Amino acid sequence: MTKALHRLSTRLHDQSVRFVAPLEDRVRSLLLGWTIVVALICLARVLFPVTPADSVASTLVLFVPHAMILASPFFAYWTANALFPRGVAFAQPDIRLALYGKWRALDALSVRRHPAFGPVGIMASLLLGMLLNVPVRTAEFMAAVPAMTGSAPVWGQMIYLAMAADLVAMNFLYTLCFFMALRGMPFFPRLLLLTWGVDLVSQLILADYLSGAPHLPQAVAAAIAPLLDSNIKKVCISALVWLPYLILSERVNVTYRWRQPA
Repeated sequence: MTKALHRLSTRLHDQSVRFVAPLEDRVRSLLLGWTIVVALICLARVLFPVTPADSVASTLVLFVPHAMILASPFFAYWTANALFPRGVAFAQPDIRLALYGKWRALDALSVRRHPAFGPVGIMASLLLGMLLNVPVRTAEFMAAVPAMTGSAPVWGQMIYLAMAADLVAMNFLYTLCFFMALRGMPFFPRLLLLTWGVDLVSQLILADYLSGAPHLPQAVAAAIAPLLDSNIKKVCISALVWLPYLILSERVNVTYRWRQPA
């Protein structure tokens, strides 16, 4: 039984390495695929909105949010390249927030020789989750929120613009977290925790904001509520599952905090 578990663990670890290792080199291919698919969906929505555009300003209300959604992962990619380029080692933060446990500090060379260094193993599942979160939430938005122009009712514009702004912000943050994790950026655990908090608070703010939309039809409110509720549940589940791992995992502490169990 022990040998079987060891073989299974080794096979899963090797699979995670094969998944993570080529990600940096495939980023442009992933962004190209994103561009083709999302651009086609956005084009269809822009060409066939729920309400017709009657002016340039009305058309911009329709076009700009879709353009921002399409560009949001690119914004994160450019930000990552500007703030923490590939292959650069960054200094550890002066103040530690993860204080639980007893740890021994490692230097930059010792970290890279450590067998637990790198975003592989269980960490690969977290990377995959952050990566998939972007297309999944985008697909949910496209399916649940109709494209609106400036001639739509006020409640329709409020829903469309608020939900689009939330999607752009969260796509940017989760993509940025993905690149921070992939490149071993020390601030990755903190930004992911902040992203979870922003995501949770934004859903609550959206619910309160949209509930005050004038003349909001009951059927529309009933359709939007499950989407917000689903986002809240996903954030809470992610935090409950991954937060203990981010604090206690040897791999996370070696890779991002440059320390190992004392």
